Amino acid sequence: MEPDESLARSRADAAQKLGNEDIDAYSLDELDARIALCRAEIARCEARKAFAAQHRLSAEALFRKS
Repeated sequence: MEPDESLARSRADAAQKLGNEDIDAYSLDELDARIALCRAEIARCEARKAFAAQHRLSAEALFRKS
């Protein structure tokens, strides 16, 4: 197994655990807090994705000029 494969799996496992957690007993406040955390994590992921996309475009442009 290559290192990238185990890293990808551990990331998927973390997201899967979150999605499989039983939330039936959560109060409204706990659900609101969980939703806020999930939204913050989504925003963080989207920002990182945008940065990575721009970084890739910059690198491609640099190597095209050479």
